[in-house]
Amino acid sequence: MSRLTHMDDQGRARMVDVSDKPATVREAVAAGLVRMAPETLALALSGGGKKGDVRAVAEIAGVMAAKKTADLIPLCHPLALSKVVVEVSEATEGLAVTARVKTTGPTGVEMEALTAVSVACLTLYDMLKAADKAMTIEGVRLVSKTGGASGAWRRDDG
Repeated sequence: MSRLTHMDDQGRARMVDVSDKPATVREAVAAGLVRMAPETLALALSGGGKKGDVRAVAEIAGVMAAKKTADLIPLCHPLALSKVVVEVSEATEGLAVTARVKTTGPTGVEMEALTAVSVACLTLYDMLKAADKAMTIEGVRLVSKTGGASGAWRRDDG
């Protein structure tokens, strides 16, 4: 098993030193799902909710969250992001959320993509909870990443 990068030799938490790593183009894609009742999904898709277009608001919330990841995750490096795209789309049992984050730098953007998806899902829940408190947020996961010394990685299960 490989050593945890955020722990020093004495087991204390530390920020990883990336000062000697080359800046490369890095991209990460994450996804998640907000499962909801069919009636709630229809309401969300109609844009007729009391809070307006829930998908558009969730997409903006996800972009904002990606930009604030280092403020939320204690040992995460602040990054200059070059691209953040968050998409909320209809899925069979709810709303699917996908985030694609890109930068050129010495460290990856997996945490930014995962944070974008998580906050977009939470925003959907917040905006639709009056209609359906039984919604669940499921399957938040890294789908793929490219760049850096470890190269490309993609989930086998999509």
